Amino acid sequence: MKVALVAESFLPHANGVTHSLLRVIEHLTARGDEALVIAPEAKGSAGPIRYGSATVKRLPSMGWPGYDDVRVSLSGSARIGRMLDDFEPDVVHLASPFMLGWSAIRAANELDLPTVAIYQTEVPSYAGSYNAAWGEPLLWNRVLNIHARADLTLAPSTYAMRQLEQLGVPRLRLWPRGVDTARFRPDRQDADLRARWAPNGEVIVGYAGRLAAEKRVEDLARLTDVEGIRVVIIGDGPSRSRLETLMPDAVFTGFLAGDELARALASLDVFVHCGELETFCQTIQEAHASGVPVVAPRRGGPIDLVDTDHTGYLYTPGRLDLMVAGVRTLVSDTERRERFSANARVSVEDRTWPRVCDTLIGYYEEAIRSHDATPVRPWDILEHDVVEP
Repeated sequence: MKVALVAESFLPHANGVTHSLLRVIEHLTARGDEALVIAPEAKGSAGPIRYGSATVKRLPSMGWPGYDDVRVSLSGSARIGRMLDDFEPDVVHLASPFMLGWSAIRAANELDLPTVAIYQTEVPSYAGSYNAAWGEPLLWNRVLNIHARADLTLAPSTYAMRQLEQLGVPRLRLWPRGVDTARFRPDRQDADLRARWAPNGEVIVGYAGRLAAEKRVEDLARLTDVEGIRVVIIGDGPSRSRLETLMPDAVFTGFLAGDELARALASLDVFVHCGELETFCQTIQEAHASGVPVVAPRRGGPIDLVDTDHTGYLYTPGRLDLMVAGVRTLVSDTERRERFSANARVSVEDRTWPRVCDTLIGYYEEAIRSHDATPVRPWDILEHDVVEP
């Protein structure tokens, strides 16, 4: 199979989209498939030109306003169409399509290529976090216009499935993410690291991920009244300096990846994720694989991942008193915390990336079959108005 993967971001920028894409490319490489990655240029770096069996082609980019490390390509469909035409893929995989993805879906439609669009980022809802709530309806319209043109759209959680159904997106399938249970596991816990973080034997409560407005990491400041804990924040981003001022007693590790991240996660006692706009939330799976119970909002991906009173607690979005209560319960009750830890690990043991990627290959094949059998393309019969943001 020849697969063209069009991504809004790629190495060296590390985020959930890049992480999933790397696992997919590794699976395609293991199968002997050929791949092409089309992605924006990285900031200050050429980035890799190959990864596994994939050739990487870059497009000119600019920084996202207020977050320059996030690159946005404004290349048109004609340029992307030439890349696709040269590669002649069997299917086009659109990874979290929005800016580059809009040009790519139109190019693929023009070339009559099967497409699978991966819904992964709730971009329209970010508008409020960046003082642009007025633009949210236009951004949702962009999401609809992209996904309505795809042969299949894959959503990562049941919440995201319902969200897209209500928006009017057709041909939806559920495709959760895998987790590397060999890398993320309880025995990665590092006694020396724990002693540095919590020299007085405090219970370690942590977060891992991007430090940006939509992640609501500042909500962790509400934990300052919980006695006997040390807050550890793993990650980096534009909000870091403000968060360091807000939480001077917290430990900020900076960006960690690979085995360093695995050791850090396994060395936590409780994981807290406060972001309310997660379509999936991979770090929750990684925390569970590391044997760490989780406290998170009852919205989006965490609903599928956290089993309340079994692997952690879900709280009503906005009710930070309930978030604090969940943390207090786990901090104060060692037996419960250890039981949830064991349950957390068991809950993800069958969610391996090879199994998840085999499912994706099945969706590629379904998209190819349905595309070949469809005499009238979905983009020819769109009933909603096309409104350009």
